[in-house]
Amino acid sequence: EFMVNMKKPLRILELGTAIGYSAIIMHDAAGCNPHITTIERSEEMIKYAKENIKAYGLEDKINIEAGDCLEVLEKLEEPYDLIFMDAGKGHYNHFLPHCLRLLKDDGIIIADNVLFRGMVATDDLVKRRKITIVKRMRTYLDMVSQDENLITSVIPMGDGIAITRRKN
Repeated sequence: EFMVNMKKPLRILELGTAIGYSAIIMHDAAGCNPHITTIERSEEMIKYAKENIKAYGLEDKINIEAGDCLEVLEKLEEPYDLIFMDAGKGHYNHFLPHCLRLLKDDGIIIADNVLFRGMVATDDLVKRRKITIVKRMRTYLDMVSQDENLITSVIPMGDGIAITRRKN
């Protein structure tokens, strides 16, 4: 909410709608009446999200794209001021090339849950059944940290937030 309020984006892309909570919060936080495109694959979550979005009177400002994130991302072409990643945690590294293609030059990417219950930060916390997600999240953080065209900061708030933008 804080970062959206600072950026005041006119066009927002969200990966992972769930019940629409984040999209509604981002709309209100932007303070500039943005248009939000949000992607969700679960029909059940889409149903709840539509109800919540309607309850806030934002049907004309928040558009839900139904489907797999990668498949929907491949079809999108319009640029975005802000992209919020909160979908399949083990796929951020796959989403990144599409997000960079869709990100405006001065845009930002906010990736949620990048520390994944602390497991990304330390092997001591890794649970065996989560090894693949942890490795992929580490790959994502390496990608955004080692790319000389990007600047990234990880904020150890909640489950970890990575903020990425292009260098000037």
